[in-house]
Amino acid sequence: MAARVRASSIFAATATLAMIAAASFSWPSASAASTASTFVKETIKSHQIVIFSKSYCPYCRRAKAVFKELNQTPYVVELDERDDGQDIQAALGQLVGKRTVPQVFINGKHIGGSDDTVEAYESGELAKLLGIDVDEKEEM
Repeated sequence: MAARVRASSIFAATATLAMIAAASFSWPSASAASTASTFVKETIKSHQIVIFSKSYCPYCRRAKAVFKELNQTPYVVELDERDDGQDIQAALGQLVGKRTVPQVFINGKHIGGSDDTVEAYESGELAKLLGIDVDEKEEM
């Protein structure tokens, strides 16, 4: 009988812990996702150059360096420095089909990530999109 009581006590304790864990974990609410989506779209619309980035990411630093080479100042959203960074990253995933960073936009057009940005720089497409004249470019 004691074994049955212990087993049911253990089961009850496990069920209680599972309910507490489930209550403390929450998916982004529909309103948070909507707010993040609106933020992403408005940010892209409001700035000529936008980079969604993480401050510690070497690929993000590489994309930002491209614009420094072109003497352009992008609007940078450092996702790891924002409380809503995960929601914004999820909204980007919905918008462009990728959750990776960086994600670069010029004049509202999605350029892509680091490799795409460097490739557009080296081909001259980036300068063309920005309407700037660039004579010589160094390889990134």
